[in-house]
Amino acid sequence: MNASPAPSRRTLLAAAVAAPAAGLAGVLTSDGPDPDTAGRSWDGKAAGGPASGGPDPGDADPAAPAGGPGTPFRPDFPVEGLVTNEYAYSHPDSEDARLSHDWIVTSGSLFAHWAFGWTGVPDSEAPGPDSGLHTGSAVFRLVSRRQDFGDTTVRSWVFLKPPGATGRTPARDWDGGHLWLRHHSPQELYALSFRRRDGMAVLKRKYPAPGRPVDEEGVYTTLATADHALDYSRWHQISATVTTRGDDRVRITLSLDGRTVLDAEDREPGRLTEAGGVGLRGDNTEMAFFGFTARDHTGRRPPHRPAEGTYR
Repeated sequence: MNASPAPSRRTLLAAAVAAPAAGLAGVLTSDGPDPDTAGRSWDGKAAGGPASGGPDPGDADPAAPAGGPGTPFRPDFPVEGLVTNEYAYSHPDSEDARLSHDWIVTSGSLFAHWAFGWTGVPDSEAPGPDSGLHTGSAVFRLVSRRQDFGDTTVRSWVFLKPPGATGRTPARDWDGGHLWLRHHSPQELYALSFRRRDGMAVLKRKYPAPGRPVDEEGVYTTLATADHALDYSRWHQISATVTTRGDDRVRITLSLDGRTVLDAEDREPGRLTEAGGVGLRGDNTEMAFFGFTARDHTGRRPPHRPAEGTYR
């Protein structure tokens, strides 16, 4: 007997409309992109944001493998369930640890829901092995296991709910969704904030404090800002690039729904010229994403060995 084909994500989305669910799950399809048709929602309506000039969801085939060095990073997700969490990061040798070939979650929980990546409903309690009682995703930190992304373009669809707060994580201006490029360690990375509570898009470099231990919390330097507030509870396209140019100048751009909102060069000491990881960060925010793709355009810079340390 031939096995039945796996349902497409279009089918899963349509079925999910009729099923009650908590938190983000209940509204994911209200204005969602159609994974089977670039730029379209599940019911055939145009997705929010400009259709031209942004990332192409068709480039991010959810069935494609994440790949090895020199190939595009296209992680896929199961239909449902926990992918990995901070418990697995802290207890990698435990039999009940949920480890991922593609991702490391140093804080919070990464779930699959309707084959999307999802933080779950954020709370501030440490999750157990299955994140059944708590997610810890009020502080969500996700980075690729691969660390070979030099001159790279990252594209994804993202969906955020309005940020909240907890007793451990009070409301801050920077609460929201952020993208990581050239992630070398918890102390050394580029962070692009694509939706903050204060409505700003911000590019920062985090770098170890000079003369301090390598595992100490790094120092943020703001490189560029723009007043650009994406709508909550809608799908948006994000696209970012990082390129090392002559004299080791590092150029970083961020486009949202096809519009370039940040374009800056890092020329200062401490700029990150070596390859690293890519990832997402969330603060007090429920977030989903799909079609995450990272493409390296050089393949010539060796990966930077991550330093030991803790994420914040």
